[in-house]
Amino acid sequence: MAHSYTEENYLKALFALQEKGQEVGVKELADRLGITMPTVTAMMKRLATKDLVVYESYRPLRLTEEGRRQSALILRKHRLTEMFLVQVMGFGWEQVHEIAEQVEHVQAPDFFERMDQMLGHPRQDPHGSPIPDAVGQIEPTGAVGLAGCAPGRRVRLAAVLDSSHAFLTYLNSRGLALGQSLEVQAVEPFDGSMTVLLAGQPLTLSRTVAERLLVEG
Repeated sequence: MAHSYTEENYLKALFALQEKGQEVGVKELADRLGITMPTVTAMMKRLATKDLVVYESYRPLRLTEEGRRQSALILRKHRLTEMFLVQVMGFGWEQVHEIAEQVEHVQAPDFFERMDQMLGHPRQDPHGSPIPDAVGQIEPTGAVGLAGCAPGRRVRLAAVLDSSHAFLTYLNSRGLALGQSLEVQAVEPFDGSMTVLLAGQPLTLSRTVAERLLVEG
């Protein structure tokens, strides 16, 4: 089922908010998309007629099973595109999000399946986020937030929660990349900043940064 560019953006935004485990109302969705609440309400009613969203006045918004599947397939196109841009075209991980935001709306399933084949069916995108499979299933990664790790723990940087150009450029400037080993040396009780050992050298990270990094191990 093909959807408009705008409908896809609504579905993806609602999916992203629900993935955080929070209840999502019209206001939360409006804030995320930067639009008015009446505009969101009108679109939710429209998507409800397509059985993609459950909309009831003054109740949390919910994706239907089909709505969730369609949202995951939009994410699949986005994340495959990001991986293709990095692995095949040589873009930096900080450069690909905005390009993928445009490409994800292409209505050509064979195009993305060929992309998937060329990449060898990757499970994660360049930022460590899981790539939904061809039917919209997402395999959980098991990664946890670096901010919650205690001193002495050794981990591997597995994913980032913020794929903005500014944040990824900051990580580049600190020499941080996916797959690197880190050892938590100290956590400052006052502000939650932490010192980690990266390639034998101490590196101080603010809590704001640590909360956006996911690790395994």
